[in-house]
This record gives sequence, C-alpha cells and structure tokens, in this order.
Amino acid sequence: MSKYYVVSSDILPDVLEKVIEARNLLQSGKVKRISEAVKAVGVSRGTYYKYKDAVFSFNDETSRRRAVITMIISQEAGSLSKVLNLVASKNGNILAINQTIPINGIHTLSLTLDITDMDVTIDVFLHLLSNLDVIDKVDLVAVE
Repeated sequence: MSKYYVVSSDILPDVLEKVIEARNLLQSGKVKRISEAVKAVGVSRGTYYKYKDAVFSFNDETSRRRAVITMIISQEAGSLSKVLNLVASKNGNILAINQTIPINGIHTLSLTLDITDMDVTIDVFLHLLSNLDVIDKVDLVAVE
C-alpha cells in the first residue's frame, strides 16, 4: 500500500512540478500529444512517464469534503425550498441535485453536498433534515 505526503515544492526537484504542468497542458487541451507537452515544459518523455502517476498538486478542490444524501420528500409547495434553506443555513454547498417525479404525493431527492464549511457535523445535519415536516426518510449514502 502506498503512502502519501504533502510536501512543499520548494524542496522537490523542478522536474516534478514540470510533470504536473505537462499533465495540466494535456488535460486542458492546450496540447494534444505528450511529446508537445513535455517539450513545452522542458522535460523528457521518460521523466514524464516515470512520474506522471505519482505526483499531484494539492489544491482546495482535493481537500474538500463531500456527502451524498438521499431522502423521501413530500410533494407540497416549498418542500424543496425548506431542504435547500437548511443546507444554506448550515453553510453547506450544493454540488448536485437529483429529484424524481412525484408518485403518490412523494418523491426521492438526492443531494451531493460540499460539507467542508458546514457548522454542524454530518450526523447533526441528518437529524435536522429528518426533523423537517416535509421529509419522510433520510439516508446518508456516502461521505468523503
């Protein structure tokens, strides 16, 4: 099993940062081929292939926490708004919403949330959701 470390780029060889730059050029579409990317950043193809799957930049996006929550919600005016207002009041950020068409007065709602800055724990948040009068059932699908 591999171990991972967060290390200042100041103490690492320049080629590691250049490998990341080359990968970013390829992913962004600014260059089409690996040979173009390595030439643009000034490293060899061999160096690129040696480190391409081993070095990654650390940024805010990789340090975010996410949660996927599903719930059974009643079909009444403002029910989705109540859920979204609760998310906002606890400093959650909605990344994705999936809602089914109501059948027999209820529907399923799935939220993918950025919970990095939430001011309550995920357990407390789930409890708050379940206490809403429009929610029949709440399930935590995943947290990362």
